[in-house]
Amino acid sequence: MSFSNNCKPDKMPGALKGNPLTGLCEKTCIQVEKVFDACIKQETLTDVMVTLYDIMPIGLSTPYQFISAKTCGARAEIADLVVSELPDSCSCARITCNVLIPITVVFVDACGKQGMGQGTVTVPRDIVMHVAPESLMPYHIIADATIIAPTGEYKSGIASEPTFAITCCATIIMKVVMEVQLLVPSYGYAYIPACQEFTHDVCAGVFDLPLYPNDCSCDTK
Repeated sequence: MSFSNNCKPDKMPGALKGNPLTGLCEKTCIQVEKVFDACIKQETLTDVMVTLYDIMPIGLSTPYQFISAKTCGARAEIADLVVSELPDSCSCARITCNVLIPITVVFVDACGKQGMGQGTVTVPRDIVMHVAPESLMPYHIIADATIIAPTGEYKSGIASEPTFAITCCATIIMKVVMEVQLLVPSYGYAYIPACQEFTHDVCAGVFDLPLYPNDCSCDTK
């Protein structure tokens, strides 16, 4: 069982049905990352130079042939951040920084053996965003990013530190966030059902069938 297949729908996350006030039982204090502002930019980046490290497996031979590249799941890092408040503007600031996006590059070597390595794509940002009003708790600038590189070319470098020029499709979401404690209406604690183990039992589907048909009425015309 899981949240998507459960026996207590009133204690599970999901769409509201009926009166949303039914079942409310308390005001709950939760600690979350509140987003004060966010913006997204999607663009095509050409001739991005990426030098790889942590090449696997070892013993590959140059030159390499590029296959593909994409983000490897880690959150993008923010470097060289400068936040400048704009005069005569309500909680707006100019934000300049470099967004460092980790990627995994897949290639084949001169002998046709597949390898991969890690790299970083650096994307500059110079934008205007609403920042959190002045308070004792600090806000932070973070970035979520996705990169897919369908084309690329091996340029130079030794076998353990090759350099590729790639063309990539980048999606970057910039956020102004702060760790806060919010008071929200609550339906109480969620019910956590037991996990359903995967099985190859060929009879599982058969045993799930009812013993008799659900509708035994005769079809009359």
